[in-house]
Parts: sequence; structure tokens; C-alpha cells
Amino acid sequence: MIAEVYDALLAAGSPEDKARKAAEAIAGYENRFGIMDQRFAKIDERFAKIEGELKLLKWMVGFNLAATVGIIFMLLHH
Repeated sequence: MIAEVYDALLAAGSPEDKARKAAEAIAGYENRFGIMDQRFAKIDERFAKIEGELKLLKWMVGFNLAATVGIIFMLLHH
């Protein structure tokens, strides 16, 4: 339960039981958003890892392409 919400609802004239239930419901939503934030953080970490692996693969492909072109040039030159 979020005490500030509970106190505000009581100050606004809401019955105590309804104020408590509303504050607990809002706290439940806050917990859900916290869990979603954690999941998004994990997804961001996965994407960062994938981006790093893609950069490495691009360098590897580029190196192999350059080496292949060099070998073909050497073979055709002689």
C-alpha cells in the first residue's frame, strides 16, 4: 500500500476501507511496472550483446572478402 495515496484519499473524504483498497491497487500496478522495467532492461542487454556480435561478424566477413579479392587478384595477375 502507498501511504501517501491512502492519506490523500482519507483527506478527500473517502471511507477508510475504500481508501485502503485503492492504495493497495495502485501499489499493485506500481509493482507490475517495476517488473516490466526489469524485463525491458534484460531485453536491452540482449540487444546490446547481439549488436556487438553483429559488429564482429561484419568485420569477419569484410576481412574474408578482402582476403578473397586479394587471392583472386594474385592468381589472375600471374
